[in-house]
Amino acid sequence: MNVEIRPAKENEMNDVLSLIKELAIFEKEPNAVTLTSKDLIAHAFSSPPLFICYVAIFKSVIVGMFLGYPRYSTWKGPTMHLEDLIVTKKMRNKGIGRALFSSFINFSYSKGVKRVEWAVLKWNTAAIKFYESNGAKIYNDWQIVQMNEKAIHNFILNKK
Repeated sequence: MNVEIRPAKENEMNDVLSLIKELAIFEKEPNAVTLTSKDLIAHAFSSPPLFICYVAIFKSVIVGMFLGYPRYSTWKGPTMHLEDLIVTKKMRNKGIGRALFSSFINFSYSKGVKRVEWAVLKWNTAAIKFYESNGAKIYNDWQIVQMNEKAIHNFILNKK
């Protein structure tokens, strides 16, 4: 299969947003996406950009993407976080996800990072098997912790 993997362009952010929404549906959070393609453009093409995004193109159609950003580990130094990797449902199991994953790992390696990291849902066994088969270790002793916008606001207001 001839798939092109390359950095996303500004005029492709509507397609990227559609993929993000498709992933949210897959992850059983269909109403969770609140950002817009204008937000993606502002964040991806700012200086410095807040994230990198590559797309997979098959027959002139965007069929997948990855989105990641730099982080820093006080134990290891520079790292990269893979926020999302998605391939449209009808194009799965054709090697596109592997090509995107490989592009992310290669991009990260070219930046000299000491680690790449990402989160995976416990019930997504296909993804877990894929990641493990490619050398990733799934940690069960770490918990993801988040504060949403409302919690941040409440914290700031209630801080004394």
